[in-house]
Amino acid sequence: MLHSIQEWTIQHAEQTEDVHWFMDLPELMAFISIVILRGVTRVPSLRDCWSANLGNPQIIGTMPRNRFQDIMQHLRFDDRSTRSDRAKTDKFAAISSVWGSFVTNCITCYNPGLHITVDEQLFPSKTRCCFLQYIASKPDKFGIKFWVACDLKSKYICNVLPYLGKDPNRPSGERLSENVVMRLMEPFLDKGRNVTTDNFFTSLSLAQKLLRRKTTILGTVNKIRREIPQSARYKDRNEFTTQVFSTSAATLTAYAAKRKKTVYILSSMHSVVQTDNTTKRKPNTVTLYNTTKCGVDVMDQMVREYTVRRGTRRWPVAVFYNMIDMAALNAHVLYQACTGTQERRVDFLVELARELANSHMAGKKARKEQSLQTQPSTPSPGKRATCQVKHKCKNNHATVRCVHCYRYTCGKCRLQIPWQCQDCE
Repeated sequence: MLHSIQEWTIQHAEQTEDVHWFMDLPELMAFISIVILRGVTRVPSLRDCWSANLGNPQIIGTMPRNRFQDIMQHLRFDDRSTRSDRAKTDKFAAISSVWGSFVTNCITCYNPGLHITVDEQLFPSKTRCCFLQYIASKPDKFGIKFWVACDLKSKYICNVLPYLGKDPNRPSGERLSENVVMRLMEPFLDKGRNVTTDNFFTSLSLAQKLLRRKTTILGTVNKIRREIPQSARYKDRNEFTTQVFSTSAATLTAYAAKRKKTVYILSSMHSVVQTDNTTKRKPNTVTLYNTTKCGVDVMDQMVREYTVRRGTRRWPVAVFYNMIDMAALNAHVLYQACTGTQERRVDFLVELARELANSHMAGKKARKEQSLQTQPSTPSPGKRATCQVKHKCKNNHATVRCVHCYRYTCGKCRLQIPWQCQDCE
């Protein structure tokens, strides 16, 4: 993925700015580390990240601000020359190759648990693209919508699909909701897992399809669905009463949480529905649904807490921001699962950014030392240099370099070496 981003970014820079523009892989990793650190340390603007008062020393030491802006300007994720042809059949063509690699890595790197939650995520953005969504019930209203399958226990993002509008490849007669769930769950079917969905996805036909692949479903059902029998549709029920309907594939639970509010739960994992002994007499299907429905919502909250999202006019960059957020969350889950240690996510992100920038920082240090070694050990005859150490002086003159770091050092800042005998030497 990094090699692809590097290749297409260099290609765009050479075509638009300078034929000698170059960015190596460690510099790209350092660029991503700054993007992650900007999500951890919130400042009013990009300029403040490098300011003396509000700036982060780790960001300042990694890369100059102008170089960061230069890379951001040329950041691309596909071949610009063939994009128009690919966009005729793929609306996601500007980033689909990198995105596909990311999703493949998410699927292969983790084995999810028994319960998987499927829901939608609206990534806030107002960039111009043909699949931008407006959802009035969401806090940010506008954004790019993703269908997400998330592990309930760890909140690991198992699979994710962008919503690009009408899909010509979807079989005629198949509901969008069923198609989305089957595509998200395809790598995890035939393993005896359960998927929890909301009333947009849940249907009896979907339950039957999943059951044929050894997967159960648990979810709320919209009251206008044809699966709900007429005898269960009346509203005026006694409070905290439960009515159960069953077929060979699934069980429908109608629970009156309030006098005129009935909740319908469809489950293919419960053959027997039991109510608890509390005042509300909740059925076990409702209790389990309340426990397992929150996977994607909690994941979205975790991602937003340290999101790298910033204002942009290019929708591929907005998708790239969401990809970095998801990758950082998944990396934290994998780190804790592999090491068996519990670490705060903010500490993990800071350490992750530091390790991403290590190779770039080491290269910068090596190039600086090499340039210092090529310079003469003393200034030109009749010239004096300024002390570069300034440990005990302010602006003294110097004529000799340090033998280790090759900086000009005045008499006050040099190390006093004591007398030694030949045995100690």
